[in-house]
Amino acid sequence: MLILSFKEGHDGAVSAIEDGRLLFSLEAEKDSFPRYSSLSAEVLLNAVERLDRLPDVVAVGGWVKGERASNPPSRTGYFGVGQGSISDTAGRFFGRDVRVFSSSHERSHIMTAYGLSPFPAGQPAYCLVWEGNIGSFYRVDESGTVTHLRQVMSDPGNKYAFLFGLADRGLATSRGKLRLQDAGKQMALTGFAEPGAMTESEREVIEFILGQGEIVAELGKEDLTWSPFHNIGVESQEYKNLAAKFSDAIFDRFYSYAEQHLTEGLPLLISGGCGLNCEWNRRWSESGLFSGVFVPPCPNDSGSSLGTAIDAQHHYTGTAAVEWDVYAGTSFVEDTAFDPDRYETRPLDYAEVARYLADGNIIGWARGRWEMGPRALGNRSILAAPFAADTTARLNKIKQREGYRPIAPICLEEDAPRWFRGPTPDPYMLYFSSVLSDELKAVTHVDGTARTQTVTPEQNPGIAALLTAFRDLTGFSVLCNTSLNFSGTGFINRTSDLIRYGEQHGLDGYVVGDSFVTQRVPRT
Repeated sequence: MLILSFKEGHDGAVSAIEDGRLLFSLEAEKDSFPRYSSLSAEVLLNAVERLDRLPDVVAVGGWVKGERASNPPSRTGYFGVGQGSISDTAGRFFGRDVRVFSSSHERSHIMTAYGLSPFPAGQPAYCLVWEGNIGSFYRVDESGTVTHLRQVMSDPGNKYAFLFGLADRGLATSRGKLRLQDAGKQMALTGFAEPGAMTESEREVIEFILGQGEIVAELGKEDLTWSPFHNIGVESQEYKNLAAKFSDAIFDRFYSYAEQHLTEGLPLLISGGCGLNCEWNRRWSESGLFSGVFVPPCPNDSGSSLGTAIDAQHHYTGTAAVEWDVYAGTSFVEDTAFDPDRYETRPLDYAEVARYLADGNIIGWARGRWEMGPRALGNRSILAAPFAADTTARLNKIKQREGYRPIAPICLEEDAPRWFRGPTPDPYMLYFSSVLSDELKAVTHVDGTARTQTVTPEQNPGIAALLTAFRDLTGFSVLCNTSLNFSGTGFINRTSDLIRYGEQHGLDGYVVGDSFVTQRVPRT
């Protein structure tokens, strides 16, 4: 059975599963399209080129006819997990009879985590979906039937991001507006918080925001001019302290429910955009409430087309499990050559690249298929040595990011306990860990944590070989790893964009496929 699946709206994507094996998951933002893009002709053509026959099932994720979850539903809509949130009808696709399947957006998050999880088939599990609009726990039974347990909070992700806009002097009004990038920035700023008890003004604004309903449509920052945090500035210490306490308040509400009601000792599946919050994931992992915790590499909407495909497979075959690899995008496109008068190109030698990095150079690394989800996991990366604090500043300048944003490390899994303490292995960069070495200044956040990705030779032979060579040279199998992309767009996926990016932002070299490229020294 071949299933072709589509996700509408922001974070649009197309996925295909054939006989229980993931063929691809192509996100509309990748290949330097704007972040959070909707489906485009480009990504549809990209998907069709990869199929050698017409699908048996066309799956369309439920969505809405508008910009907000409260708008009228499209197909099975945004909310719901029962049988009414699934449809299965006869249809036609390029002249062929097919089944047309749809299930709700809410179900897509659950099934992404359920189908990709490492837990045995038939293993019951709890699931937490927390994203912009949904904040609920579920139970998935032995047959894969989903039961909604409790909505703990409406709009947890939107409320989390709302606080950033409240303090941001650059945002005049926020009613009806949602900036999807704000949550990640706030996660970085919480690390700068000072310890201390919650003040009355902090408590007042936290309780007010968490007490709202559909916060994007119903509330704007202009309604909170009474708060001392209105336009206080996101880099003020007062805001950083508030951000950490606000983060704790959201997590504590979900944790309190879980501690009281999720008492079977089942594993926990986590999905939704809040599944990208590494501090919350760490707390769930260390809570002791569950026999295991799994977060997929694409818990946000970028994984929803895959979740709908998994749901369709479960509907028609009775099984949700799929064979998959995180490198499920398209291969890097070498659409132009490096100018030999300006660049020297030679075969890739991991030891040479390791020396180049140890000397303080920063490179773009593009090999194989891109990673699904928003995190660079070693195939579309900017790499650098992890030792100097100045490297963090330079990388953030290259990335055109705020100076408070941390840089993540990539590390050999076998060596990770030498330098990091926390939930490892962490192949998808989804948990915070504590940094144990003072020498890793470029990848250590102000609070002593890092968002570490661990790799093995089996997962990514090329990046593992580079880390081994870097360890042979420096004693550390750790590098800085941040995503290879223009500001505001998805991963770079063609040589022409890579060269333009490197020349605009000052990369020193490149690894493209099996070639190592550096700038020629100008003749004197």
